[in-house]
Order: sequence, then C-alpha cells, then structure tokens
Amino acid sequence: MRSSIHIVDVDRTETWTRYRTGLCDRCMANCCTMPVEVKLPDLVRLELVDPFEAEHEAPKQIAKRLSKAGLIEHFNFKHEIYTLGRRADGDCRFLDAQTRRCTVYDKRPGTCRKHPQVGPRPNHCPYGQRS
Repeated sequence: MRSSIHIVDVDRTETWTRYRTGLCDRCMANCCTMPVEVKLPDLVRLELVDPFEAEHEAPKQIAKRLSKAGLIEHFNFKHEIYTLGRRADGDCRFLDAQTRRCTVYDKRPGTCRKHPQVGPRPNHCPYGQRS
C-alpha cells in the first residue's frame, strides 16, 4: 500500500501538498515549524501581553520585553508584526512535542487560524513526514 505521507522541505513551497479536507487529521504539524507572525491582538489572546499593556505601552517596548523573555524572535517595527519564538528544534513553542498538537488551539494566532488559506503558498500545506 502506498503511503500518502512524503518528505517535504517547509522552506521549499513547491514540495507542499494541495490542501484537502481531512489532511490535518494525520498531519505531523509541519506548519508548526514555520515562523509564526502575529499582531498585538494575537499576543493578548495568547496571554503573553495583558490588555492594559497593549493599550498603554508602545509596541516597541512590548517587543523588547517579549524578546528578552524569549517569547518572540523578531519584531517588524514598520508593520508592527511580531514573530513568535520557537524551541531549539524549530517547533512552535505551543506545539506539544509528544502529541504534535497545539496546546493553545482555542487561543491560537490569526495566522494559524487562517492556514492554509493564507501563507507562503495559499491553499497548500507543508504536509508530510517529519524528518
């Protein structure tokens, strides 16, 4: 029997699989190894920033605090986009290493909620076997 799982390179979008219903059911969470760009409301929903801080603190100061804590790895000042920090293995900090499931699914960022409709290759997913 042929397996529908194949090796992909998340950085090479031409290796990605066209999204179809049920694809995520057996996925190894490869999308959770890509950098996750978030906005301030996402950080509030994730409870990394409290609403008062979001309203009264400059985004640059928030970025500085989150970066120092290792919660973000980059901040785009021009567009006020934060890139969440990842673990040493490249996985999203909110991905459970054993189950390969999101630990903050109900609070997940907009980027994750909209995947794969938006992203580097819309309607495609870096689905495949984790190497």
